[in-house]
Amino acid sequence: TTSHLQSSYTVVDHSYDAVVVGAGGAGLRAAIGLSEHGFNTACITKLFPTRSHTVAAQGGINAALGNMSEDDWRWHMYDTVKGSDWLGDQDSIQYMCREAPKAVIELENYGLPFSRTEDGKIYQRAFGGQSLDFGKGGQAYRCACAADRTGHAMLHTLYGQAMKHNTQFFVEYFALDLLMDNEGNCQGVIALNMEDGTLHRFRAKNTILATGGYGRAYFSATSAHTCTGDGNAMVARAGLPLQDLEFVQFHPTGIYGAGCLITEGSRGEGGILRNSEGERFMERYAPTAKDLASRDVVSRSMTMEIREGRGVGPLKDHIYLHLNHLPPKVLKERLPGISETAAIFAGVDVTKEPIPVLPTVHYNMGGIPTNYHGEVVDIKGDNPDTVIPGLMAAGEAACASVHGANRLGANSLLDIVVFGRACANRVAEISKPGDKQKPLEKGAGEKTIAWLDKLRNANGSLPTSKIRLNTQRIMQNNAAVFRTQETLEEGIEHCRVHH
Repeated sequence: TTSHLQSSYTVVDHSYDAVVVGAGGAGLRAAIGLSEHGFNTACITKLFPTRSHTVAAQGGINAALGNMSEDDWRWHMYDTVKGSDWLGDQDSIQYMCREAPKAVIELENYGLPFSRTEDGKIYQRAFGGQSLDFGKGGQAYRCACAADRTGHAMLHTLYGQAMKHNTQFFVEYFALDLLMDNEGNCQGVIALNMEDGTLHRFRAKNTILATGGYGRAYFSATSAHTCTGDGNAMVARAGLPLQDLEFVQFHPTGIYGAGCLITEGSRGEGGILRNSEGERFMERYAPTAKDLASRDVVSRSMTMEIREGRGVGPLKDHIYLHLNHLPPKVLKERLPGISETAAIFAGVDVTKEPIPVLPTVHYNMGGIPTNYHGEVVDIKGDNPDTVIPGLMAAGEAACASVHGANRLGANSLLDIVVFGRACANRVAEISKPGDKQKPLEKGAGEKTIAWLDKLRNANGSLPTSKIRLNTQRIMQNNAAVFRTQETLEEGIEHCRVHH
């Protein structure tokens, strides 16, 4: 049905059992699961699904399959809890690590072309922060991958599966706000069709936010320019709290100047970091794990080397990552994408010279607080386990807190699949296809339309691009690898002055 809320805007109404916002790994996995359970599902995405940022993930997906050596989900859980700086939610971590092997086999059955061992099993590489026997048994080989393009393989596989089911895709629709009723339940979302400017209200019994991270709040990030934390913003505007926003992960190896990611898999295959003195400095900071220490350890170590004047380049402001000692055959077979990326963005031939790298904003551990079913919880109330009816979240937008204060590499692809799937399963537990829904409140979405109208017709002196760039630079300077009360306060002051 079409109505005109604010005289000049066309508003189209839709009704679904469930609506998923975002079509990356988490959104597609949730949509597939919902459709499999028989729910009439809409998937709203501002990008074509295979352009979602999951496509850029390189390293792989952790699961205790035990294909390369003996392994156990409890050891994976231990590493994840330790990597989280003991700040992760252990119920969620147990759930994720225990479900991991099942989730990976499921992806293989969906058709994901994993790299293989000689005898045809899924190949698993070494990855930072992964150990055997509760940290006592040395390096674990737990990271299942499709060369260094695992995210690409995963996203296309999931999109193919989604096409098999009758999920309704609304492509290039930009979700603007949640539609919350007066009791604090979520009744769906309002979105803008970017092709023709019409507004669409999607009423749904269950809304699943899978909108990705907010890496682009910073000047230098490994994430695509689309990673702007839209879902987090929608939740905050609805007056609900977000969790752990200060836990921002830096990937030790973004290409200097471009921010493009060089996967940790490159160190998993034997890459080494060196300072201006040619020293393999990680031996000083992490004597056993060396270059495969967890990401925050490597990022801090690199930052300290640079601060102490041992950075490379004319400005002594970055570090070298060497792959040139590895056999060209290994580079070609296991790291083809990296070799290409380094040539394009750093002008480097990886078989002959090192790649200039720098810690770069990579992942947001914080986000929309959820329990391990993917249900959004209200952490500011008297009982932090209170569920917000009708609202769920998964993936980087969410904070089931499986990553605590620091995510382990290759746990993110696992997180999106496990919790996208968990959301769909939870919806099936608590509701049935075709359940009756109460009508939207009178004038639902009117505030959003008024706000959109105001922004559209704003006539100030600063273009949005300028405001954004100023803010990104302030974040990069004042809220980066090392943050103190002083730098944060100074950053707030700068924001006030600039805007």
